[in-house]
This record gives sequence, C-alpha cells and structure tokens, in this order.
Amino acid sequence: MSLKTAGGFEVRRATPEEFAVAVSWARDEGWNPGIADLDAFFSADPSGFLMGFADGRPVSSISVVRYGDAQGFLGFYIVHPEARGKGFGMATWEAGMAYLENRTVGLDGVVAQQANYTKSGFQLVGRNIRFTGVPKLTGLPGSPVTIDVARVEHAGQIEAFDWICFGMPRPEFLKIWVFAAPDTRRKTLVSVENDNVSGYATIRKCADGFKIGPLFAPTPQAAEALFQACCAEVEAGASVTLDVPEANRSAMMMAESAGLAPVFETARMYRGPAPQLPWTSIHGVTSFELG
Repeated sequence: MSLKTAGGFEVRRATPEEFAVAVSWARDEGWNPGIADLDAFFSADPSGFLMGFADGRPVSSISVVRYGDAQGFLGFYIVHPEARGKGFGMATWEAGMAYLENRTVGLDGVVAQQANYTKSGFQLVGRNIRFTGVPKLTGLPGSPVTIDVARVEHAGQIEAFDWICFGMPRPEFLKIWVFAAPDTRRKTLVSVENDNVSGYATIRKCADGFKIGPLFAPTPQAAEALFQACCAEVEAGASVTLDVPEANRSAMMMAESAGLAPVFETARMYRGPAPQLPWTSIHGVTSFELG
C-alpha cells in the first residue's frame, strides 16, 4: 500500500530492513525492544508495518498487524522528534487504520497518547504495568510443575493455549517466536503437568537486559515456576522486565516479591468489541507492540 500526500511525503509498506529504523526509535523512546524481534513480528503480518517518508527519509512509523479475519493490533506509532508537528503522524495513523478497516483494533497506549486514542474511538480495558529489576531467584522446592524447554512436539499444545490467552490464533508468529535460533538470544520454556503442556513463557535479550513475554499459565504456581526458570536463564545481575496486566493481582504480587519495581505503564484499549481474555492466566503480555 502507498499513500502519497503533498510535499514529498509518502506512507508505504516497509521492509524489515527499513522498519529496523523504527525499532531504533522505539529504543530511543525507552521502550526497550528485543534485539531480534523483527523476524517474528513480520511473520505475524508482513504487510502490517508502515513507515512515512519525507523526501525519501523515514520520519514516522506504525505497525498494524492483522490477526484472523476480525482482529488487529496497533503499535510502533512513532514520529521522529525532528519531524513532529508537521502532520506526518496523522497521515501515518490514517494509513494504518485504513489497513485495519472494519476490524476490532487493540493497542497498548502510552500515557501521553491515551486521550488522543480515546478521541479516535478507543476504549480503556485496563492497564499493563512494566516491572523491571534484578530478580531474586528462590526456586520452587516441591512444586508439582515440571519445566521443560519448548520442543517441536509441544507446538500444537502451545498454539492451543496461546489462542486461549491471546484471544486470536497466531501460528506463523509462534513458529519463530517460540522456536527461535540460538543466535536470537530468545528461549521458550513450558510448564508440564500430567505430561501435558499447561503454560509457556519466552525470555529474550533486549536493548537493556531481558524481557519475559508472554508468560501464560493457568495457575499462580505454574506462572511462578516459569518465571523463576526464565530468570535462571540470564546471567547474574542482569535486569529482567515483565509487562503485567493490572487485572492479574497474583502476577503483580509475583513481580514485586521477586524484587522487580514498576517503571512504566500502558493502557490496553480497543476500538470495537474487546476480546474476552482470561486475565488470570496472563501473567505477562507478549509485547506492547503486537499485543
């Protein structure tokens, strides 16, 4: 897609190489993206990453990933500081929303933009709180949950459980996110009960420290086991981030008990009917960019 406007400005579909610039902007904004997120992100919807170019120079970005036939998620809405106040952001926004036309659209909005999202028809569902810190490793002696590294034979059960927690199928994304190459610095662990996968969590290297996301588990015990196992994967003294839905009180308590502190928040908002998600099973969202 391409939307040309006057003055040499154009919004069009970006390649992964071009959108890497937007990832660097996100890093500059303090959003702390993963160091190897783009391949997995683009696998979710290769056409859902747009950038605005002024005289050939990138100045704005937005991701508008389609899920299934009726859902979408918006992220990476950024205008470079030197290009703000010139209408580039609104043109980019309109192009992104046109791509998601007639779909329910979700986003995790930063505080500064929440009023604007409300004006665009988005309604608040709840907050996500970013917790960050060097975690305390306590272990789980006597836990009934077994933790294992995700393997291909787990794929079907992971996909089914992810569909329940995420609210939409995303098989192409999971193929790359879960079964990552070693050089991506990303690893997925599963909780196993009665020989069945009951939950999973992915930990990945970011610009600063590590993030766990998603952390999906049906019980606080399984979530704690996954969280501790993920934290044990990183080097001593490294910071870990977990983005926790405020609606899940046990997840908030888990993060605080591990020594992580709230540093940032977003508003989960939807335009259109919000999916009914099992928030008590969502102990950490996958990402603020893709939901």
